Amino acid sequence: MSLRVQPESREDSDGIRAVHLAAFPTPAEADLVQMLHDDLDSQISLVAKDGAQVVGHVMLSRMQVEGDGRSYRALGLGPVAVIPELQRRGVGSALIDEAMRLAEQRGEEIVFLLGEPDYYRRFGFSREAAAPFASPYAGPYFMAKSFGSPLPASGTAAYAPAFAQLS
Repeated sequence: MSLRVQPESREDSDGIRAVHLAAFPTPAEADLVQMLHDDLDSQISLVAKDGAQVVGHVMLSRMQVEGDGRSYRALGLGPVAVIPELQRRGVGSALIDEAMRLAEQRGEEIVFLLGEPDYYRRFGFSREAAAPFASPYAGPYFMAKSFGSPLPASGTAAYAPAFAQLS
C-alpha cells in the first residue's frame, strides 16, 4: 500500500462518498459530509489515497464555541472513515494526525469530537477538555483537544447546523 494523505479535490467526491458508505451501516455520515460542504462549514477535508483510490476521509467543520465571555476558534472533527479492508492499519491515524496538524497551523484553539475515548486519547483528546462546554452532545464520548488556549470555567459548543440533521 502506497498511502498519501492530501486535501480533497473535486475529483474525490464520489470516492469520499463511497468510503463513508462502506465504513458505516447507513448513509448518514456520507450525507453529513455533503451537507457540510453545501453549507460551506467544511474547513479541513483530507483524503487518504492508495494510488488513485480514495481509501479514507476526514473532515473538520466550523463550530461556534464561547466561554467566559469570549469566542474560540474551534472545529469539530468528524466524520472520519476508512474502507473496511484497510481499517486498523494506520489510515485513520494518518488522517487524524494531519488534520490536527493543519488545525493547529491555521490557528484553531480547540477541536471537539464525539468518539471512543480509548481510541482518541492517543491524539490528545480528553473528556476533561470538553467538560466546561455545554452541548447537546455532552456525555462520555464528547471530547476536545486544546492547542494551548486556556479552557474556560464554562461555555457552549455548537456544531455546524448539518449535525442536527443526523438521526
